[in-house]
Amino acid sequence: MLNFFKKKTELTGYKIYSVVDGKLKKLEMVSDPAFAQKMLGDGAAIDPQNEYIVSPCEGTITMMYPTLHAFGVRNTDGIEMLVHIGIDTVKLKGKGFKKYVEEGTIVKPGDKIISFDSRYLHDEELDMTIMVLFPGIEKKINILQNGYVRRGKDPIALYQI
Repeated sequence: MLNFFKKKTELTGYKIYSVVDGKLKKLEMVSDPAFAQKMLGDGAAIDPQNEYIVSPCEGTITMMYPTLHAFGVRNTDGIEMLVHIGIDTVKLKGKGFKKYVEEGTIVKPGDKIISFDSRYLHDEELDMTIMVLFPGIEKKINILQNGYVRRGKDPIALYQI
């Protein structure tokens, strides 16, 4: 009977982890309509607290944009993710970004993928919201929408196989 009053805190399902330390927010709150209206797929948005972007899962880097503002990763269950760093950051043509991996690299949660110069991007007056998107996902996915998350440690989405 005492267990009835205990708060259930364990999240169940396979986890996709945060790519950066920061505050989760609803994708609909992102300032760019393409992301907010989920034209590139459903997902999570994070206001970053640091400059290191890490892998959200165990998988393979499938795509690294030449401008380093985004990359693709496929996890071991075949779920494709697009990690997009900031809004309108493509116009920087890679300036202010540094990559640590190449396409085809096998990664695990927390492996460093890209870093960015937050001071430079701030000076360029760019929105630094980080989006983790699930384009064309066929599985039912539960996307978490608030709270503080730590890169490679806290889940932002859960799914069942």
